[in-house]
Amino acid sequence: MNIGIYDPYLDDLGGGEKYMMTIASCLSKLHKVTVFWNNEKDFAAVKERFGLSVENVTVTKNIFASDFGFFKRLNATKQFDVIIFLSDGSIPLSLSNKLLIHIQQPLAQFQSRSLKDLFKLSRVSSFFCNSVYTKNFIDKKFHIKTSILYPPVDIQFKNVQKENIILHVGRFRVKNVSNGDYKKQGFMVEVFSKMVRDGLKNWKFVLATSFPKEAEKEFSLLQKRAEGFPIEFFVNKTNKELWNLYNKSKIYWHASGFGEDLQKHPEYAEHFGISTVEAMGAGCVPVVINAGGQKEIVTEGKNGLLWNTEEELITKTKQVISNPGLMNTLAKEAKVRAGDFSKEKFCKSIHTLVL
Repeated sequence: MNIGIYDPYLDDLGGGEKYMMTIASCLSKLHKVTVFWNNEKDFAAVKERFGLSVENVTVTKNIFASDFGFFKRLNATKQFDVIIFLSDGSIPLSLSNKLLIHIQQPLAQFQSRSLKDLFKLSRVSSFFCNSVYTKNFIDKKFHIKTSILYPPVDIQFKNVQKENIILHVGRFRVKNVSNGDYKKQGFMVEVFSKMVRDGLKNWKFVLATSFPKEAEKEFSLLQKRAEGFPIEFFVNKTNKELWNLYNKSKIYWHASGFGEDLQKHPEYAEHFGISTVEAMGAGCVPVVINAGGQKEIVTEGKNGLLWNTEEELITKTKQVISNPGLMNTLAKEAKVRAGDFSKEKFCKSIHTLVL
């Protein structure tokens, strides 16, 4: 089959981009796959950042760009058996045999009920989301039926000596979210600093991140807040370097959504949590917020711990630190749970979806 794939955020190097380009990688084993994007350097950066095998994937002019003519776009879509489209709230008008719409997060706005949009909807073969959290919001708000295809996580576990590291992995800012400290990294820096002031010794907090140039000033302020404490920043590291860090760490923190009104802004919680699964696959114990997709990944007391307040985050982290037996049990079960999100399962599911 001839399959086209479009991701409007391809230059963002985030989890959504890994998701969509893994789809491209999986399908290219059996089908002709084309990615719609105008800058091949961005596609090369995705390949390098995530270590994906996309040699059989072709990059062609972005037919969904605003400067691409409407009728020319329609004619171009007819060439494809399937088009897979990551929606930013919009739905394209496509004449491909199949149109699959992927929704990566709770969206504030979607299609209207105009005749034009209803016709667009009629051309959609199926909608699929990355988590129950996203699905429940989309289904309820926009009255459409979606399925779930959890993101793929390529585990690279190595049995190395663990160190007393609490780790967090996440970009400092994301373009499509208006909340500045979306990942609550400032909050985690403050919590760890408080734990050190209260007597925690021989542990460090490592924040592995990246940030756009326009956020450089804000990021430097975050670094200043960490001065004087055993807090390290790993910036713009390769996939291999990140996995080395995962494998050395003992505990993983995630706090997206803390302190937010998630009824009003559900997009401020983590929509799934790929980095949490990666950490679990490396034998880290997740101590993560009980919100968004995190609670789909972690089962309290079995393969990690969930928290709702700052006090719970501190208490449960100390609980793991002070009890090696509990840490070992949770870490072992975390690795088992991470296996549920394998790339092999993901590829099998996406092949079924396009048929």
